[in-house]
Amino acid sequence: MSVDLSREAYIASPGRKLIIYPKSRHMLADLYKQKLVPAEEAVKIIKSGDNLVLPLGCGEPPALVEAMAGRRNELEGVKVHQMLPLKKASYLDSSMAKSFRHVSWFTSGANRQGVNEGWADFMPGHFHQYPGMFRDFIRPDVFMGMVSPMDERGYFSFGLSVDYTSTAAAGAKIVLLEVNPNMPRTRGDSLIHISEVDYIVENEAPVLEIPIPPLTPEDEIIGSYIAAMIEDGSTIQLGIGAMPNAVAKALHNKNNLGIHTEMITDGMVDLVEGGVVTGRKKTLHPGKIIGSFAAGTRRLYDFLNENPMVEMYPVSYVNDPYVIGQNHKMVSINASLEIDLLGQCASETIGPRQFSATGGQSDFARGCLRSPGGKGFIALHSTAKKGTVSKIVPVLQQGAVVSCSKNDVDHIVTEYGVVKLRGKTARERALAMISIAHPDFRAELRDAARKMRLI
Repeated sequence: MSVDLSREAYIASPGRKLIIYPKSRHMLADLYKQKLVPAEEAVKIIKSGDNLVLPLGCGEPPALVEAMAGRRNELEGVKVHQMLPLKKASYLDSSMAKSFRHVSWFTSGANRQGVNEGWADFMPGHFHQYPGMFRDFIRPDVFMGMVSPMDERGYFSFGLSVDYTSTAAAGAKIVLLEVNPNMPRTRGDSLIHISEVDYIVENEAPVLEIPIPPLTPEDEIIGSYIAAMIEDGSTIQLGIGAMPNAVAKALHNKNNLGIHTEMITDGMVDLVEGGVVTGRKKTLHPGKIIGSFAAGTRRLYDFLNENPMVEMYPVSYVNDPYVIGQNHKMVSINASLEIDLLGQCASETIGPRQFSATGGQSDFARGCLRSPGGKGFIALHSTAKKGTVSKIVPVLQQGAVVSCSKNDVDHIVTEYGVVKLRGKTARERALAMISIAHPDFRAELRDAARKMRLI
């Protein structure tokens, strides 16, 4: 391939094309106009049997998705691959399952019913593995995503959803982009050039916002326990949900924290604006907040827009346990649904029913074990169903999936305390887990542990 060096060039992440773009802004504007079509026109390129990929959560392009759903009577067997839909699109319905087979990597209220009833599919995996799926197993025919407006050099930004999005777009035969001025422009490896795009659709709808979940007294107690164990100068990862938000709230008196996380949240904005997060002590990407996707309120999106402190990268990098471990004093905080006496965490299923997914929980648990001075925390309330069911159990429910292995668990936290399981025997683990169970269930757990010959 011969390259005209009188033109500017950009080489993106491995696997992306070499992009040669015109020097003239007029040429870029003309190219944009040529590719600009209504959403209904753009989705005509989708064929029956295609593998179609959508971004995670807030990166989903609503106009393109609804236009695609409008072709339900013309299409059959389109596989729609997506992690964590945060809004129930019209195609996520059993009546459209013949036209669009949803393939989920993380279930939510939008697709959980379909997975558990069998008209949608679930694909297990660690989050850092998903970009590789598009190289090795799933060949995307069509990618549809939402981006910020094009800059003067012809680049759009994937904004809130870089994760697997940039890899899927790079490997897709057809790329459809929905340009939205409300999508924040983020830095890092978040760009796609107009020459990589087949059709452009414009939309000015507000970007989906996720309200901050209210905190319970138990959440706040758990948050205070974990915060007390986080040293100044640590780098933190916070998972999704109320308990990680409670930890963020409890970190107000810390100094020089850093952030290396899959998900950037509103609580992290508070830590930056409060002077708690500076990144000065980070051993990897010092001074930078490293993330892969974001979901929250408009305040978060405005904070991310053109913020030089924040860099977004594919999850194959951000969630790689080897990369995570290069952060000294790395701390991860995640949640679970049920944990047994040895520390096996069922964080994604209730018995055999899929509730969420492994996500990055195991990635960060393993990464923290590699980190000098690293600490991993898995948190849960001690009970469910208004105190009638213990979430610490002798053995996991039949059919439950182990999301985080007992070999990767470090600390477990409930509102009754924190225990360190790493380095402990099975007997010591069982006694430790019983000590942080709800008092009403401790005798029952001790009896079960004796029958299992654990104590």
